[in-house]
Amino acid sequence: MVAADRDSSIVRVGLISDTHGWLDPRVLTAFAREGRIERVVHAGDIGSGPDVLYELGSVAPVTAVLGNCDFRIPGFDLNSRARLVVSRCLIGVAHDPHHAEAAFGDDFDVVVHGHTHRPRIEWSDGTLFVNPGSASQRRDETSCSVGVLEIDEDGEPTARIIYLDEIGPNLR
Repeated sequence: MVAADRDSSIVRVGLISDTHGWLDPRVLTAFAREGRIERVVHAGDIGSGPDVLYELGSVAPVTAVLGNCDFRIPGFDLNSRARLVVSRCLIGVAHDPHHAEAAFGDDFDVVVHGHTHRPRIEWSDGTLFVNPGSASQRRDETSCSVGVLEIDEDGEPTARIIYLDEIGPNLR
């Protein structure tokens, strides 16, 4: 499906985690193929500098949290958790899945986390939990990945994973 053919009533949020200081150019290509991305959520382990967040900001406004490898990102006032509302959908963000589940629980429509480097899309007690995987270090996975959260006009979320190797080879 070409981005221009996508339903314009759907709001899209780009999901990313565990960049560890490097934004793979395939991430920008993946998000561009989705059509209009309204917001980008980075679930931590950004890296030591602000470059990744600035690059993601060229796609859409960014909401980001600090991960266990992050201490401070110059120019950004980030915390270990964030909450935001996108198209009537309440989204909680934390790096560690255990902290995310404890902090947000079933009061949220969507909880986004990272840390494990393993993609996850799972419903639990009415909450959609999403880990986009790692955008820079595949570890035991076959490919690095990002995610897309889609919210329909009724505020109902769905998510999917985009494997970066399907975009093209890793040139790093």
